[in-house]
Amino acid sequence: MTYVLAAIIGYLLGSIPCGLVFVKAVCGIDIRDYGSHNIGTTNVFRTVGARMASFVLLGDLGKGMLALYLVERFVSHELPVQLICAAAAILGHSFSLFLHFKGGRGVATGLGILLYFMPDVSIFALTIWLAIVFVTRYVSLGSVVAAFSAPIAAYYLGYDRLLILFTALIAGIVIARHYENMVRLKNGTENKIKEGHLSFKKNKK
Repeated sequence: MTYVLAAIIGYLLGSIPCGLVFVKAVCGIDIRDYGSHNIGTTNVFRTVGARMASFVLLGDLGKGMLALYLVERFVSHELPVQLICAAAAILGHSFSLFLHFKGGRGVATGLGILLYFMPDVSIFALTIWLAIVFVTRYVSLGSVVAAFSAPIAAYYLGYDRLLILFTALIAGIVIARHYENMVRLKNGTENKIKEGHLSFKKNKK
């Protein structure tokens, strides 16, 4: 029963579409109608700018961490139970209950979960991401390489085998969710990151 409860908490909180909710509340638009049509931080950044993107990033980071805190506090301290919650949060973000089982690519929520379990691994992965995006301006490339590097870092830093396997699983999900981006990277048609400066008024038609 604890596994089921942990999965429900993780999936429900992970399903909260922060990009859609925040941008709709502040800017009065549906972020899915713009850019890549994705609810994630990158599309928010490209469409309405860095300030709103930072709120979305914090929301997506925080919802996975909140789910884990609630499970650890009220359900179970056992690592396998918490990992079920974490996996469900990633799946909730990627296949949201509130978006007809569509969603983001799981990068920010996954980073928040890494930060909860393994702060040093999350910092390492974030550094990799920042370096690649700074040099190439390709967010998708940074996300894929950072995801790939995370379980390797977890292994070399001596973390529990379950955490390493979990990190590898999450990395696989993130990489798979970037399949179309990788195809565009190969074909030279992937968009580079550029901040959006569109100005919207709340409830603008």
